[in-house]
Amino acid sequence: MRISSNFDSGNIEVLRAERADDIQLAIRKDNQSEFYQWFHFRLDSTAMVNHKLTINNLAKSAYPDGWEGYSAVASYDRQEWFRIDCAFDGDSLSMDFTPEFDTTWIAYFAPYGYERHLDLLAWAQTCDDVRLIHLGETLDGRDMDLLQIGSAEEGKKAIWITARQHPGESMAEWLTEGLLERLLDGEDGIARSLLDKAVFYVVPNMNPDGSARGHLRTNAVGTNLNREWATPSMDKSPEVYLVMQKMAETGVDMYLDVHGDEALPYNFVVSSEGNPGYSDRIRTLENAFKQALIQTTPEFQDEYGYPKEQPGQANLTIASNAVGEKYDCLAYTLEMPFKDNANLPDAIYGWSPKRCKQLGEDVLVAIHAVVDTLR
Repeated sequence: MRISSNFDSGNIEVLRAERADDIQLAIRKDNQSEFYQWFHFRLDSTAMVNHKLTINNLAKSAYPDGWEGYSAVASYDRQEWFRIDCAFDGDSLSMDFTPEFDTTWIAYFAPYGYERHLDLLAWAQTCDDVRLIHLGETLDGRDMDLLQIGSAEEGKKAIWITARQHPGESMAEWLTEGLLERLLDGEDGIARSLLDKAVFYVVPNMNPDGSARGHLRTNAVGTNLNREWATPSMDKSPEVYLVMQKMAETGVDMYLDVHGDEALPYNFVVSSEGNPGYSDRIRTLENAFKQALIQTTPEFQDEYGYPKEQPGQANLTIASNAVGEKYDCLAYTLEMPFKDNANLPDAIYGWSPKRCKQLGEDVLVAIHAVVDTLR
């Protein structure tokens, strides 16, 4: 029996693995950080033999509440990721399952690998009126890339979408892939109408270093990028610095920052009602966006989410707050579950890449509902 994680986004430590019925594991912390929750590893063993794997020391993980009601994902072909039933005792997560093949990949959520990321960028740039723009480099020397979709012209809105500031939230890039596939479909009416009215600036992966390293929440040097939007630097957070520099060139009329939430089993948005400059105009735009998305898909809801911030008390180091305040624009954080959508549960797949991609397509309907009134 062998357990390994020396590959793109891999993360696990083997404490003991002599017997299939007693495999003891732990999650490695993000580099220079106390955050840990993401795991992704390969199990080479014997098919059709029952295995019991236990991941330990989770009481001090980043989001202990996220393990309650959680099921890991597994795959034999690294394409289809199904759920494995798990049990959590407050500190340890146990998986009891019988693999159908000798090799199984197991992860916190379906991974979105760096090669797939590069393939997405390469495919997109071959579509009509798309530019692949190199913004700069990360601390590990990876490319920070932006897709500009459409030509900037007088009267067109500037719509920005960023995903995966927190690298373990791979569902964010799955959503972005679905959004791009629809937006770049020349026969799709919503896409064609949007691109007549707006230019899209899309960063599919804000944190390629953390993604490749198997981090949950930080970049190569342990920086939480979604707390860097007040004073980013090339030393600690070049990813944010470079994106903000480009935003200053283009302006921003709408901003969507895509994330995943460990604990809440719902899709929801986080508004900027705590911003000092929050206004009735922004509130009206927020409501129109939410209502359009609710009418488009039952995967989205507005009953469960984060507590509302008090007026003037927003944390302006967070991306959607910072951008919304600086550009006086509609700015949302969109959250998806690691678990499942409790309103539409799927026992086999849970919240999945396919559902992420479909939500990305549906988000364009909501953007279309507000594009004419963004300014």
